[in-house]
This record gives sequence, structure tokens and C-alpha cells, in this order.
Amino acid sequence: MERRNFIIKSASAGALALTGAKVLANNTDETETKSKTVFFHYLLFWLKPELTAEQVSDFKNFFEGLKKLPYVKNVRYGGPANSSPRPVMDNSFTYNASMEFDSLEDLETYGKLDAHLALVAKYKPFFNKMMVHDSVYNQ
Repeated sequence: MERRNFIIKSASAGALALTGAKVLANNTDETETKSKTVFFHYLLFWLKPELTAEQVSDFKNFFEGLKKLPYVKNVRYGGPANSSPRPVMDNSFTYNASMEFDSLEDLETYGKLDAHLALVAKYKPFFNKMMVHDSVYNQ
């Protein structure tokens, strides 16, 4: 009887050890897969000085329209902060936006969408200058 209990306990301990190793292995895999690449599309706009306050405010609808497009994961937009001036600072822009994408393919496909091109065509008369910076981050 003692031998039988010893075998059962040994088998249980072995099964527990294997299960625990599997759980730990799964946790390691989950941690590794949480690291992902994210693509950011950063935009700067210098609106024309002759625009009315209403037109400048209406330009926000450009960004609101971008939020509705496929492939876009996140859109944030605003104007320059009133931070202390320093030599490396350029707060001459009127609006900026940061957009997030899951892949470079999504970013490039978004740029060719008819709805995106229509928004750009509608609001292009509002600005003198636009700059785009695309970045990739590993998170």
C-alpha cells in the first residue's frame, strides 16, 4: 500500500511539475508577443494667415474625418503648447496630429484611400505648408 501511495504521489508531483513548466512557458510566450511594432504618422500644418477664426476652427474637421478612416488606430491633434522658448523649439505651426497604425502596409494603404484623398483635397486650400514624419516604434 505504501508503495502504491508513493507511486501516486510521485506521478502527481511529476504532472504538477510538467503543468507548472507549461504555465511558465505560456507566460513567457505572452510576454514576448506583447512586444509589437507600431507606426506613427505625424503631421504638422501651417494654416494660411488670411483664414478666418471660423475656418481655422473648421480645420479640426479634417482630423475628425481622419479618425473615421480604416486602418487608423488612433488620432490625436492639437496646436502648439505655450512652452518656454528655446533654440530647438519650433512652435510656428498651427495644428499637429499624430496617427497610429499597426503596420507600414496599413499606413501606406490609408494614404491611398479615396476618402483620405478627398479630405486632403477639401482642406488643402487651408494651409501653406504641411510636413509629415513617419516613425516606427517597438513597444
